[in-house]
Amino acid sequence: MDAFVYLLRCADGSLYCGWSTDPERRLSQHQRGVASRYTRTRLPVELVWTREFATRAEAMREEARIKRLPARQKRALLG
Repeated sequence: MDAFVYLLRCADGSLYCGWSTDPERRLSQHQRGVASRYTRTRLPVELVWTREFATRAEAMREEARIKRLPARQKRALLG
């Protein structure tokens, strides 16, 4: 099963990292305020980056790695 790591840009300019098997569905949940307390208070959000992985485990490891990065390095992922 494919899994994705994604970055959202929040209304306050911050970036949120998560993982999902369906990033579009997950984005919809974030936009409705039902996916995360962090993004619920920073609406609206937009999907700005995704990366596909072969397994959920790989995606979860990458999500954890990205969450540990400073904001500057997270922004660097966007190109």
